[in-house]
Amino acid sequence: MPEPVDAWWERRRASTGRAVPYAVGTYREQWHRYPVLVRQYHADLNRGVVLSQVPLCADVWLQWQCDAGHRFIATPEEQRMRPGGGRRRRSTWCPRCSEAALERPVGTGAPKSRRTVGPLCAKTPDLPPGEPFVSVCAPKPASAAEPLLQQKLATRLVWDAAPNAIRLREPFFDHLEAWPDLVLGDLRIAVELDTVGRYGLEHSGKREAVDLRKDRLLRRAGWEVVRVRLDPLPAIGPFDLVAKSVSNALADRILERFREIRGPLFVDAYLR
Repeated sequence: MPEPVDAWWERRRASTGRAVPYAVGTYREQWHRYPVLVRQYHADLNRGVVLSQVPLCADVWLQWQCDAGHRFIATPEEQRMRPGGGRRRRSTWCPRCSEAALERPVGTGAPKSRRTVGPLCAKTPDLPPGEPFVSVCAPKPASAAEPLLQQKLATRLVWDAAPNAIRLREPFFDHLEAWPDLVLGDLRIAVELDTVGRYGLEHSGKREAVDLRKDRLLRRAGWEVVRVRLDPLPAIGPFDLVAKSVSNALADRILERFREIRGPLFVDAYLR
């Protein structure tokens, strides 16, 4: 299982017994065959680890940035094995650029017409925008980390945990509702817990753009969003928190973020 670059680096220190497991330049010759990847890699995005210090087969999450400015997470092997890698087009090395390229017909610069969206779901109740409610369409938690985070926050705050959706002013795909991981109705704060997922593609690339759109729609409905971005995902919003895992310390940081958004007097009224 891939691990964040700082955890991987510390583990290599322990296994090699050296302060610097791989000297700068150790793998320069191997990476020389991938000039586009060399250009996309930036040590300042990866805890100061230089690309020539990373084996090509290392099972580690690295952050990359393409020429268009898109940031995304991938292991060295995933980057080297991107679809279309044999053609060496720039777009083949970035998932977001690759998706944009596939939307254009071959031989033309005109994008294909957008996929038509079906009618809005009729199951969303007729409520004022911004109203929290229990949705029958909301998906189940994607991982065990979400219930764990809710449990840790529930030991600190009192709130109605039943609502799992928020009525929107504008459609989000084919619904007039959004389903944050945690809905704190009294505070009007939605909490999202983002991880890279099993294959390192969740909440990055095109999916990151979807997250940002969802956040904008929630804010237009009168809510604020706190995204907890588990390492190695970077922050993408004004109140995002980056953490290594779900912990008591993280729950305390989230509580402080709530105070920053709504004010300590208001938030502390809901403390247990």
